[in-house]
Formats: sequence, structure tokens, C-alpha cells
Amino acid sequence: MIKIIGAICIIIATSWIGFEASKALSERTRQLRILRSALQSLEAEIMYGHAPLHEASRRIAKQISRPVSEIFDYFAMNLIKADTTASDAWNKALEVVWKRTAFKTTELEILKQFGETLGKHDLMQQQKQIRLALTHLEREEDEAREKQASYGKMFRNLGFLIGLFIIILLM
Repeated sequence: MIKIIGAICIIIATSWIGFEASKALSERTRQLRILRSALQSLEAEIMYGHAPLHEASRRIAKQISRPVSEIFDYFAMNLIKADTTASDAWNKALEVVWKRTAFKTTELEILKQFGETLGKHDLMQQQKQIRLALTHLEREEDEAREKQASYGKMFRNLGFLIGLFIIILLM
């Protein structure tokens, strides 16, 4: 009886690990989609609403979900509180929030590169920079979606199969 309970616990634990690995892949895809949407909103706010960066960022932070919203919220706070440039405020926001996201280092580099251009150009040039970042993020989202499709199910199945393997070894 104890062996059966132990075997069930092993299967549950390893399956859970597989599902968590699969969830991390889908979370990255979801957050990339939200980030692209947020940057498109930022573009609209800047181009058509003529809103200052801190106001536009606050509005965007209220419209999107966490943890991506926190990037824009901290960015807006940094712009208001500190006497700093927009690129420094953006980089500080990324540093604070980055660990809570599912993004990879490629996304960090794209966002840092985007941050370097914030507030330094006229409206048309700023729009080009936002579109460039959107193009890069779209490529990353496509890659993340492909990984999710190919590895997501594999991780779930692998977790279960590893549990079975451990049980067979222990019996």
C-alpha cells in the first residue's frame, strides 16, 4: 500500500514539473503578445494623443496585465519622481521588473535598444523606433509560439514518463 502511495506521489510530482515547464513556454508567448500590444498603444498615445511619456505609460499600465504592466508603471514613476532621461527611467524599470517576467535575454536586448531611443527623437522617428521594436518582438513571439507548439506537449508527457521510469527503477 505504501509503495502505491509513493508511486502516485512520484507520478504527480514529475507530471506537475512537466506541466510547469510547459506553462513557462506559454507564459512567454502570452507576455510577448501583451508587450507588443502595449507598444502599439504607446505608439498611438504618442502619435495621435500627443500624450507625454509618463501619462501614456500610466494609461497603458492600467490597460494590460502583470508583469508587463509593471514595466510601464515603473517607467512612469521613474519619469515623474526622478530627474532622469527617458532611457534611464526605462532601463531602471526593466531592471526592477525583469525577474518577474518570462522573457529571455533577446527580449531584454530589444527593449534596452528601444529604451535608448525613447524621448530623443521627433514623433516620426519615434514611431519608426517603436515599429522596429515591434518587428523584433513579433519575430520573438513567432519563435516562442513555435517552441510552445513543439515542446509544450513534450514537456507534459516527459514529466509523466520520467515519473513512470523512476517508479520502475524503484520497484
